[in-house]
Amino acid sequence: MRFRFIHAADLHLDSPLLGLSRKSQDFSARVDDASRQAFDNLITLTIAEECRLVVIAGDVFDGQWKSYHTGLFFAERMRRLSQHGVRVVMIFGNHDAANPFAGRLELSDNVTVLPSNRPDTVVIEDIGAAVHGQSFPQREVTENIALAYPAPVAGLFNIGLLHTAGNGREGHASYAPCSVEQLANHGYAYWALGHIHTRESLSTTPHILFPGNLQSRSIKEPGAKGASLVTVEDGAVISVEHRALDVVRFATETVDVAALSDREGLFAAIRGRAEAALSAADGRALALRLNLTGAGPLHADLVTDSQNLREETETVLAGVDSDIWLEKLCLRTASPPAPDGVDPTIAGGLRTAIEELSQGSWLEERLSARLAEIKVKLPAAAHADAFLAQMKAEGAERARAHALALLEKGQR
Repeated sequence: MRFRFIHAADLHLDSPLLGLSRKSQDFSARVDDASRQAFDNLITLTIAEECRLVVIAGDVFDGQWKSYHTGLFFAERMRRLSQHGVRVVMIFGNHDAANPFAGRLELSDNVTVLPSNRPDTVVIEDIGAAVHGQSFPQREVTENIALAYPAPVAGLFNIGLLHTAGNGREGHASYAPCSVEQLANHGYAYWALGHIHTRESLSTTPHILFPGNLQSRSIKEPGAKGASLVTVEDGAVISVEHRALDVVRFATETVDVAALSDREGLFAAIRGRAEAALSAADGRALALRLNLTGAGPLHADLVTDSQNLREETETVLAGVDSDIWLEKLCLRTASPPAPDGVDPTIAGGLRTAIEELSQGSWLEERLSARLAEIKVKLPAAAHADAFLAQMKAEGAERARAHALALLEKGQR
């Protein structure tokens, strides 16, 4: 017997795409709808490839819905799959467990949500498959729930459905920890994992993999996103294909300004990097972060005119394509190295004073006081400590760089 199924995870329907809130109304509308468009692409792929089964390894929703229409949208797409004879077996992950409405959805008969109080098995006789798994009962699941998964059903193609960080992944909470060896020895032919947003194959004998999320949500998730299309024949996996389903890509490009003497050269370099990034996006809209680096003569002008620089850069990108937006412009440039020795001029004395102030406690104390004023105005739920600590570290360096740049510009 031959059949195909889709392995997807981390849909995060209606989750905002971070870092893109200050864009045009047109772009805001597009990115706000990106997760839904990506999910529609998944539905279209499932039907076009005549898949008989879809397995979803958790985090269909975010912790909170902006509107109940998020759930209704998902339920309607499940009914569409039902009309094409597609079974869906899914589990809830940590974000779903934190959502008070996810468990109340009334889904069509083709959908099975595996329980959260114990592992369970769904047997799909017409394709000869058994899907095993367990939903998260609450947001934080720190025990190895896969240990209690049922034994494989003899004579069937066995799939394990698990929301997990495996043996740990940077940037992800260590939920439902387990090892590759444990999963491989359990006896299933395929482990459909979720929670990690980067596609990663952990094993091919048996197949154990994360498909990644359907749609990137921030600059931390660059590159193509989608799901896995799996073909099974006579009880064995014969192919696993990654299919890109995203509609907005995130990318980072770096421009070294060290050898550039004017803005015309800078914008020509930016245009070249933007064109390359857009070409790599395979026809998707692109949210681009630009890092300007290097020590060169442009540094002072760039630092002291950062607002105009951003606007001019956005104009350059608009000239490249209407589907490319500036996610962030990061200035990491520096002045050319100063000659060795003590500078006896007034400018030299000022430069020394700036360096001394930036290295002592004077500036740090004033930054701390100002940030403390900001912190008390923020809601408790903002969890602002890490952000404010970053602002403190970056603020001191920015103040130093700006002062030196103004000094350098004034000497011309």
